[in-house]
Amino acid sequence: MLLAIDCGNTNTVFAIWDGEAFLASWRTSTEWQRTADQYYVWLSTLMKLQGIEAQITDVIVSSTVPRVVFNIRVLADRYFNTRPLVVGKSDCLLPVDVRVDAGTQVGPDRLVNTVAGHDLYGGDLIMVDFGTATTFDVVASDGAYIGGVIAPGVNLSLEALHQAAAALPHVDITKPQSVVGTNTVACMQSGVFWGYVGLVREICARIKAERDREMRVISTGGLAPLFQQTEKLFDAFEDDLTIHGLTVIHKFNKENA
Repeated sequence: MLLAIDCGNTNTVFAIWDGEAFLASWRTSTEWQRTADQYYVWLSTLMKLQGIEAQITDVIVSSTVPRVVFNIRVLADRYFNTRPLVVGKSDCLLPVDVRVDAGTQVGPDRLVNTVAGHDLYGGDLIMVDFGTATTFDVVASDGAYIGGVIAPGVNLSLEALHQAAAALPHVDITKPQSVVGTNTVACMQSGVFWGYVGLVREICARIKAERDREMRVISTGGLAPLFQQTEKLFDAFEDDLTIHGLTVIHKFNKENA
């Protein structure tokens, strides 16, 4: 049994993989202060509530918050008696090449998404991830990661507006009824929503033009379906892309140990 852990800037996902399917997955806020004991009590309680009696034998971690990894390592060692694979570390092999400038450190989540995208769809992809940041990752025809684009996340942009302008309230992102807003909330929602529709369309178009080839656009992240409802920005949406990529990387390391 594999415990796959995806630690993002905002949320952390734990998922149990039995080699053929996910038995369950759970989400919690990312907090580097959380101890291994706290993780175990939380996880074991949820497993018991769902009647899952899985014996964890392997752990793999992708984390964009380095300070979280220490307690995850302790969790794996203390409670599952295993050394976790950590994406981005030298002992964790990737089934794809990474072709970026020398010395560049690519976020583990972006590498995992590249692996997942190539496994599911092949090459020539643009992976759009709506997380704390909105990232665009370019996958070559052979599955290699060759670079990308980083933009502020949707919720981050809304929060910045709220914090920087005293008169602007905190609002939730949704599709506005019209482009021209007739109140402050509607104006903010329209600016962010249609602004990101334009951002995604323009960046993807420029990547395709620069690469001079057809490319499929795959999205992930909680807000991707919201944008997909309005415009056909994406060719496919994958809710558990990063977790799927972790299972592919784990299998690759087992086969090439």
